[in-house]
Amino acid sequence: MSIWFLLWMLLTSVFALVFLYLAAALTIARNNMKRTVGFFHPYTNDGGGGERVLWCAVKAIQELNPNLECIIYTGDDASPQSLMERAVNRFGVKLPYPPKVVRLYKRKWIEESTYPHFTMIGQNMGSVFLAWEALCKCTPLFYFDTSGYAFTYPLARIFGCKVISYTHYPTISSDMVSRVRDRLSMYNNDARIAGSIWLSRCKLLYYLFLIWLYGLVGSCAHLAMVNSSWTKAHIEKLWKISSCIRRVYPPCDTKALQALPLERPVETPTIISVAQFRPEKAQALQLEAFALAIQRLDSGSQKPKLQFVGSCRNEEDQERLLKLKSRSIELKVDKHVEFHKDLPYRDLVQLLGGAVAGIHSMIDEHFGICVVEYMAAGAIPIAHNSAGPKMDIVLGEDGQQTGFLASTVEEYAEAIVKVLSMPEEERLKMATAARKRAERFSEQRFYEDIMAAMEPIILSTDGPLR
Repeated sequence: MSIWFLLWMLLTSVFALVFLYLAAALTIARNNMKRTVGFFHPYTNDGGGGERVLWCAVKAIQELNPNLECIIYTGDDASPQSLMERAVNRFGVKLPYPPKVVRLYKRKWIEESTYPHFTMIGQNMGSVFLAWEALCKCTPLFYFDTSGYAFTYPLARIFGCKVISYTHYPTISSDMVSRVRDRLSMYNNDARIAGSIWLSRCKLLYYLFLIWLYGLVGSCAHLAMVNSSWTKAHIEKLWKISSCIRRVYPPCDTKALQALPLERPVETPTIISVAQFRPEKAQALQLEAFALAIQRLDSGSQKPKLQFVGSCRNEEDQERLLKLKSRSIELKVDKHVEFHKDLPYRDLVQLLGGAVAGIHSMIDEHFGICVVEYMAAGAIPIAHNSAGPKMDIVLGEDGQQTGFLASTVEEYAEAIVKVLSMPEEERLKMATAARKRAERFSEQRFYEDIMAAMEPIILSTDGPLR
């Protein structure tokens, strides 16, 4: 008997066993399917806008249909009570009752450090393995992805779930492809690749393949909610399920922040920056702009203070925070800069209430919750001139300017100087208009919009959605 025949028989047997195992697992999972909503959110301690959406979405479903049990799929060591307390303490969101927790132990499959090369495809394929673990442990009636892992949608459909997603940011977009094509060096396009025609072409083919694949898996969603006009345009183009896409602005704590007085302390004008310490948030640009603004202020002017407030997801973020501190020393502004990591929500509100301006510098920020928070708190926003801030947020209100948009260090420094040199009457006028604009993105508006989007699915579970 040929060795090749034996090898073929062995491989055939392995594939047959794998197929039988999958078929059995899916049958068991479907038979054990419960009237639950499973929230796929592997990191429940990231402290960002995505986590706020998670807790507000849980609250919305608990109020919309109390008969549905909410489950959180997370890689964190958390209990139902600790998550409920975190929602209140970190975001001010009080859940009607604690959600259940399904602990995931394969989160390493979606961590960036696991894939030194081909990180994007590695993390997305890894998310399928993580979702397999989640769905085998507990198969929900509704699979709700709040973290942007679209590659898990076909698997959830195979398990018999109805797929709901809230997309903050497309995994890959035409803008990213354009930057690779134009060989622009950025956080997601290494300078070595940007400097090589051959490597850029290879990466371009890789990205084009990813875009096709992303569109294929994304089209498996029954309902796709997106957080901004910019994200909506990209998802409609990529997923091609326009009838299933709804724009639902993310929940911003405008009510509590609007209670803050618009007047600010005159001793030391403060500028605040609220964002996770991630590369795309570009905090280094803010430091450079702040240093340049200080140089341009009149010698007799009171020196301003810059406060960084954010959280760290991993060791890379911790290292990035340390580099920012070192950079502030190099720029000789360390005496005027403060860093606040993992700040409790009540303390964040207090800092926002003392800031004359809020700065944001991420290119193509999908929405920009922090920008809305600045406006609601009475701090003049200085945001990046792209995507969410440009298209949805920092727009005129009743003919009055609500903030500033900038792209370069020079433009940010100019905007900072303008805010600091602005007469108090003019600043109050702009802050009032900005606060009014922020009402469009309130937490209450989020609840109304997300309930309207989910009601046809959540309250009627008979038959397919489409």
